[in-house]
Amino acid sequence: MDAQGRGRADDIDPADQWVLNPSTGEYELRLTPSAPQSAVPGPRRATPANAGAVRGRSAAPEREQDRETHGVPGSPGQVPPPRRRRGAPEPEDPLPGRRRSRAPQKKKSKAKKALLWTGGTMAFVLVAATTAGYFYLKHLEGNVTTTDVGTAAKDGFSKDEAFNILIIGTDKRTGAGNEKYGDAGSVGHADTTILLHVSKDRTNATALSIPRDLIVDVPDCPTVQEDGSEKIISGTQGVRFNTSLGQDGRDPGCTMRTVKEVTGISPDHFMMADFNAVKTLTTAVGGVEVCVENAVNDKESKLKLPAGKSTVEGEQALAFVRTRHSFGNQGDLDRIKVQQQFLSSLMRKMASSDTLTNPAKLLKIANAATKALTVDTGLGKVSTLKDVALELKKVPTKNITFMTVPVIDTPGEVVRATVTVGPTAQSVFDAISNDVSFTAVKQQKAKEAAAVAARLKGTKSAAADVRVRILNGGAPSGSAQETLNYLQNDEGVSKSENAGNASAELAKTTLEYAPDQADQARRLAAIMGLSGSAMKPGKSVTNSQGLPTMTLTLGKDFKGAGVSLTAPAKAPTVEGQSTADKVQCAS
Repeated sequence: MDAQGRGRADDIDPADQWVLNPSTGEYELRLTPSAPQSAVPGPRRATPANAGAVRGRSAAPEREQDRETHGVPGSPGQVPPPRRRRGAPEPEDPLPGRRRSRAPQKKKSKAKKALLWTGGTMAFVLVAATTAGYFYLKHLEGNVTTTDVGTAAKDGFSKDEAFNILIIGTDKRTGAGNEKYGDAGSVGHADTTILLHVSKDRTNATALSIPRDLIVDVPDCPTVQEDGSEKIISGTQGVRFNTSLGQDGRDPGCTMRTVKEVTGISPDHFMMADFNAVKTLTTAVGGVEVCVENAVNDKESKLKLPAGKSTVEGEQALAFVRTRHSFGNQGDLDRIKVQQQFLSSLMRKMASSDTLTNPAKLLKIANAATKALTVDTGLGKVSTLKDVALELKKVPTKNITFMTVPVIDTPGEVVRATVTVGPTAQSVFDAISNDVSFTAVKQQKAKEAAAVAARLKGTKSAAADVRVRILNGGAPSGSAQETLNYLQNDEGVSKSENAGNASAELAKTTLEYAPDQADQARRLAAIMGLSGSAMKPGKSVTNSQGLPTMTLTLGKDFKGAGVSLTAPAKAPTVEGQSTADKVQCAS
């Protein structure tokens, strides 16, 4: 309640609760705003209990504009206020409607007011919505549920690296009204799964859908029990991907490990939501626009929509993303396309100015999102989710690509019910692993790209003159020795040695060398198939004979001795891929 007579505290406009913090340049949520206070010291009180308050006003520090208006005591030209005689009545409050003059404030741009969000999938919605209520921290963190998946996820989040988040939509039927959807006793399988890759330079992102009916091998899975102990859940071969979650007590970490087994890509974190997430988030955002080519009246999902564009939320939104009998061949692959279109539309709605500049709506979304969200412990803090959102914000919607793992029908099936990974899938996995965009963006500035390419140009020494020591920095066990045998026996690099394991794991293989070893580095790069970015000009070390030598560190991208490590220059085109900025109609 302030001195201007705003009315009851619960009548305050939520938008007025967001106040600019001049120290940070960001808007902060203040749930109990206080009246502006003058910088001029008020009269002293005889009673200590009343110190710092005048007629019930807040004792909060004065706002910046009040200091500008009244000045600072002791400054040049400052006229001190008249003293009040002992026993004289206290000064009256200003009359209603009469306000102090305030120094004009520079108007903040909409980009500054907007609480930071652009993105492309459910992860963008969940994470960015959390950012909206960042300063409502304690309440929101109480909403978020975390699951300890052990070493399947990273401990924290790095702002300087590419990252992969596994988004899982589970078919668990908890929550009011959800028991009517299919199997009411479901343990919660991986019904919808998207591997979201965000590039290191934040120019692009790829959302790769993994079909729930994809036949995979689920690996052995260490799971953390409630008492903190670890239990190994045995893997299974030739089963549907959706059983990587829930089946036999498998947690999201098992799904993460299965994704790595299938794609070779390691998810850094996971985010999981159930049916309630779609209902609550679409309601909080005010509905999502969808489009269908033909009218829909689906008896299974209860979805009824006219041809053309419609706005759906709550139960109707959930019915839209779960419907498959009204689209395409009535299979899961066609349903995935519809879900991708829905998420693109949801992303555009979240990125709109109507959402980003509406503090009341952002608070509502933040509360709904965090209640619907389960994450690994590395993402369990709202402050960390905020950092993720700020990085996602940098990705243009036109460079967010949606696609599905290329698959083929499972051989030998009379009734086509499942699929297997197709022959073109590996090129997709390689592009994502090597941070190659599926849209036309510049991965590096022109000068940087030229400098990297120049490392490969120039004279090359003879293989017999190449001196290198080999370290294993994340490659499969035995890779350093395998590479040593290959270099010495097949390529004539006799001055090479196995130096054991590196002190840390690397995502990419690197070759460090001194300036006078550049010709040796170029020869080894040609033999190994190293790209210019893998070559790291630096310094040499001494080998076991005390001679200067280069250091080749095999990273997680190592695929075997003699297999080229040059990243693909261009990502493949995948049938059915789309970008988040395009409006499409389901058919």
